[in-house]
Amino acid sequence: MLLKLPCVQQARLAKRDRKLVDFDSARHHFASLQKGKKKDEAKIAKAEEELGRAQRIFEELNVELQDELPVLWDSRVGVYVGTFQSLAGHQEKFHREMSKLSHNLNDIMTKLEEQQQLKKDATAAAKKGGSKSEEANHSQASSPAPKKPGPPPSRPPPRLSPSPDPKQQIAALLEDEAAAPDSDSDPTSTTQQSSVTNGADAELPPGFLYKVKAVHEYTATDNDELELKVGDAVLVLAFDNPEEQDDGWLLGVKEAHWFLKKDISAKGVFPENFTQKV
Repeated sequence: MLLKLPCVQQARLAKRDRKLVDFDSARHHFASLQKGKKKDEAKIAKAEEELGRAQRIFEELNVELQDELPVLWDSRVGVYVGTFQSLAGHQEKFHREMSKLSHNLNDIMTKLEEQQQLKKDATAAAKKGGSKSEEANHSQASSPAPKKPGPPPSRPPPRLSPSPDPKQQIAALLEDEAAAPDSDSDPTSTTQQSSVTNGADAELPPGFLYKVKAVHEYTATDNDELELKVGDAVLVLAFDNPEEQDDGWLLGVKEAHWFLKKDISAKGVFPENFTQKV
């Protein structure tokens, strides 16, 4: 890095250069007079005097400038400090602005990704809704389109209460059906009677109430839950202990499994809002 000299030093250097020219000119003039064929002693003496004066002035300026060289050299430190401080400040400002720009760009990219994801979800939901409406059009005209179920109701921890005898519960249900004065006033009795009538040709499992059809898939999350796929027919069974039934949950066995094996050991609970009665 070149150091820029102060104005005073620059002026003195310019003066030194001019005095060097004067010194060279006086020396050349003195030498030419000495080499001339006709020597004029007066001119030679005057030229020698001018040469001595020019030499003295030049050497004094030259010595003064040489004495100031160490001070001038040491002054470079201050120039370097100021220069590097300015450079560091500009560098810090550059990185700060670049960081801010990068942060803003990242926010914009995040918003664009969220908007793109929302658009994809909306498109997928529209396609899914269209497919569901097509399936509903192919179903019976009298049956309303099933609503999209919410999350399955939460199941409270099991209660430690004694379970009644299944045979006694079935007998109690049959007695309630026989004791009902009017089947139209009891929708449950009507459902049970119609279910028994529909299943008269085949043997129904103990505690059978009515039949439902899965309209949404459900993945079992526990050993006592029944996994459902769309279209599965399920025979709803009565709980051995009514107090064990959680709100929004039914107990049942898949119809295909029952008619094939006549075994209710594969029964399980499932969310009611994932099915509809048939």
